Amino acid sequence: MATRNGRTALALGGVAAVMVGLSFAAVPLYRLFCQVTGFAGTPLRADRPSDAAVADTIVVRFSATVQSQLPWTFAPEVPSLRLPIGENALVSFRAHNLAAQPLVGTATFNVTPEKAAPYFAKVQCFCFSEQRLAAGETVEMPVAFYVDPAILQDPGTRDLKTITLSYTFFRAADARDQRVAAPAASRTATN
Repeated sequence: MATRNGRTALALGGVAAVMVGLSFAAVPLYRLFCQVTGFAGTPLRADRPSDAAVADTIVVRFSATVQSQLPWTFAPEVPSLRLPIGENALVSFRAHNLAAQPLVGTATFNVTPEKAAPYFAKVQCFCFSEQRLAAGETVEMPVAFYVDPAILQDPGTRDLKTITLSYTFFRAADARDQRVAAPAASRTATN
């Protein structure tokens, strides 16, 4: 009986350990799933720039916001651009630290409408990597991308004329213990 109880306890302990391990792996696995499938408006990551542009064009709009605990301004340098589908594009976003000390932020992104995400290919991006800005520092953050010409073959996306690429900057976890007061108007950047 004691051996049976020991095996049961060991099995339950193993199940608990696996569940704890999966909980730590859930966010990176979900992020990877979204990047591979375009789920939840996550653009695909491209290994190289596009080599084929077509005559059809699409408008790409840019949106930028900042979480209230991060006293930065953050905005695209251009609100939108029209580009041939398949053509490589490079746009920059500008971030400025309004605080009196260095702060670290991390950006997340998505593409809307979600059905466009599998065709929006980012070649280079600042997202998901920590960005450290010194007090009062302003930096430009480039994004290289293209819209895959396969979007024209998908019956569900043929009607798309506009895609929006949105970024939100959050205060990085390792910097949360710093306390900063910032004017309320500085907490959201405009498009």
